[in-house]
Amino acid sequence: MRNLKVLGAPSLYVQGPGALGELGALIAAHLVPDAPRRVLLVTDALMAPTLGGRIAPLLEAQGLAFSTLSFEGDVTQTTAQRLARAARAFAPDLVVAAGGGKGVDMGKAVAHALGLRLVTLPTAASQDGATSRVFVLYDDGHRLARVDRLARNPEIVLVDTQILAAAPAALLVSGIGDALVKRFEAAQCVGADGPNMFGARATLAASALAELCDRVLRAHAVDALAAAEAKTPDAAFEKVVEACFLLAGLGFEGAGLSIAHAMTRGLTAVPETSGALHGCQVAYALLVQFLLERRSKDFMHEQFSFYRKVGLPICLKDFGVAAPRADLLGTIARLTHDAPHTRNFERALTAEDIADAMERLEGLSVIAPARAA
Repeated sequence: MRNLKVLGAPSLYVQGPGALGELGALIAAHLVPDAPRRVLLVTDALMAPTLGGRIAPLLEAQGLAFSTLSFEGDVTQTTAQRLARAARAFAPDLVVAAGGGKGVDMGKAVAHALGLRLVTLPTAASQDGATSRVFVLYDDGHRLARVDRLARNPEIVLVDTQILAAAPAALLVSGIGDALVKRFEAAQCVGADGPNMFGARATLAASALAELCDRVLRAHAVDALAAAEAKTPDAAFEKVVEACFLLAGLGFEGAGLSIAHAMTRGLTAVPETSGALHGCQVAYALLVQFLLERRSKDFMHEQFSFYRKVGLPICLKDFGVAAPRADLLGTIARLTHDAPHTRNFERALTAEDIADAMERLEGLSVIAPARAA
């Protein structure tokens, strides 16, 4: 499909306060005439008791059998296979993947292993995976092992903003970071005639959605974070949540990725940065991408100012790396250079180019605005 334009999307996207209450009716109505009779919830161990108790009556009211599988730790192939084996005894027709990034990705991995359709129910706006068919698997050392794909996007994406507002505000910071990079990665990928996540070319719609995502975040992110701190979803919160899930998700999958996401290969491979939230990793990596794009100092300081307002990292020191070593920079740069998305850039890069941009970013950040408390 390399010479074709392709845009993929979930069949149904539903967002708003109290949306969870519609889950049973949506599954029963949207998936007819072959509606499932047995629904499996996959989520992390922390969310399982609360979510299971709320979801069970909604599904049972529609005549749907229900079971839950939970997990702890990273989304690894070993854990996904274990859950898939356990699920076969229940013989589900549909998987509901619930939680933050890990819960949604694990649900995708189980649905993929069983060949089942998927509904996603994010409980934190920490990243945009809920709308896409893409999921990430890690190894036992929390290093990114590989990216896999479902045969199709989720059937339903159900975003209850009351649930999201109850999550720690730091998770929304991560979601803003993950969404923020999409406009600039899309521009690089399209400019380099690189493939999107379907191995095809971007539609005008996908690029426009990525650009709109950036505009929404710049206008409303600060107010949305205030709403998150107050645990009260308001108009700004709703707009930013839509940007973090729908606009960013369709934008990245339909228009492609570049340096910012390529750097997760390196940032997850070193202990100093591997534990950081995905959105914080890629937001930092976007600043490296900007320097590789040869952006001006004035532009960089505009970015620093916005990053500080929303609490995103602008340098390795913000991850707790007091004095970045040459070997640390070299490892991150080498693994980034080897990542496929690095080819979606305006010119060919070397690992040395990437390491140099990281080092220059540390220098520029010294005169950046102070980090928010």
